[in-house]
Amino acid sequence: MRIDVIGRNLEITQAIKHHAETKADKLPKFYDGVQAVRFTISKIDHQHKGSFDVELVIDVEKHDDFVSHCKGEDVYGAIDEVVHKGSRQLADFKEMLKSGKR
Repeated sequence: MRIDVIGRNLEITQAIKHHAETKADKLPKFYDGVQAVRFTISKIDHQHKGSFDVELVIDVEKHDDFVSHCKGEDVYGAIDEVVHKGSRQLADFKEMLKSGKR
């Protein structure tokens, strides 16, 4: 599984990258068909204490990409919340496949 961490108007440090990769490693337990995960982290305000916008795109086989967004003051908290939203999307998709309602 490929994990990309992209920064817009922000320097991606090793700590941010490690945190995002650690959280993304848990996504395949919700659905086995995860092929790639892409985080796009952008800083909205160019001030010292700005807010962050995190977008998560999960590429799965035989389905369109799952996209989640989150805004927050803390980049680590925003990453946690966007991974939670993405894992919920994957779990709902897997449940839909199991139940047979397409």
